[in-house]
Amino acid sequence: MYLSNRLKVISGYMKKAIFVIFLSFLFVLSYAQQTEIANSNESQSSLIPDSSLKLMEDVYDFGKIPQGKPVHHNFEFKNIGDSTLNLINVQASCGCTTPEWEKDKPIRPGGSSSIRVGYNAAAEGIFNKTITITYNNNQIKQMTIKGEVWKTPSASAPANTAISDLKD
Repeated sequence: MYLSNRLKVISGYMKKAIFVIFLSFLFVLSYAQQTEIANSNESQSSLIPDSSLKLMEDVYDFGKIPQGKPVHHNFEFKNIGDSTLNLINVQASCGCTTPEWEKDKPIRPGGSSSIRVGYNAAAEGIFNKTITITYNNNQIKQMTIKGEVWKTPSASAPANTAISDLKD
């Protein structure tokens, strides 16, 4: 009987301990989510695009291009803000796309410049690549290139067998 009562008392303590541990876990989980949301809001606020960089076009379609023939396009942009525009980085979504721009050259208000974007056209098929421009205090804009790469023939021209008939 003593043992049975003792087990009931221990069981009651264990239930309370498990309940307290469970509540502590919920508190920690709730705190972590609130902290994550706050950090997410802070990081997103620094990546909100502003209106000082105006792209003349944000999408360019190369159409159909032959495989193995690199293509390029210049994306023109203008500083429509009241302060100097500084491009921090221009990053392509993959290695097949290469952006070129004048690094460390500030663009005055009202001034314009361009970013030359190349695509190597090595892989056959439809492509859609993004280029992200980071400027002035981590502001961002994106532009896109797209098109379709068609497979070129393996030989330059079919063999002409009729040439031997002409010699006779």
